[in-house]
Amino acid sequence: MDREELVSTYRNYIACLNERNFAELKRFVDDNVCHNGRCLGITGYREMLEGDVCAIPDLHFEIEILVSDPPYIACRLRFDCTPKGQFLGLPVNGRKVSFTENVFYEFRGKKICRVWSVIDKAAIESQIQLIAD
Repeated sequence: MDREELVSTYRNYIACLNERNFAELKRFVDDNVCHNGRCLGITGYREMLEGDVCAIPDLHFEIEILVSDPPYIACRLRFDCTPKGQFLGLPVNGRKVSFTENVFYEFRGKKICRVWSVIDKAAIESQIQLIAD
C-alpha cells in the first residue's frame, strides 16, 4: 500500500473500533496478528479489544498524531474515559481519566500483522493521586 492508502485503511480501522464493529476486524487485522510480542491471532486480538470495552464502556480512540511510513503506521492515541474498576492495576473505579497510547503497527498487505503499544500509565497514576489528595 502507498502512504495515502495505508492512512485511509488505518483511519477506517479506528472507526471500526469506535463503532464496536468487532465482526469487521478481519478486514483490518491479519489472522496471525501479534501484540507486544505475543501472537494472539485475530480471535485473541478481538477478545483483548472486547475486554477493553467491557472494562471501559466509554472507550473512544482519538487519533492525535499519525505518521505513515509504509508498511508502518505510528500513532499517538488520546483517551478521555471512565474505566469501571481496576485499569492497568490502578484503582480508577469509575473516575474519568485522560491518557495517551503510543502505538506502532506493521501491515502485511492491507492488514495489521504486528502491534507495539505503550500506555502512559504515569498520567493515570498522577490523576488518581490528585483525586485521592
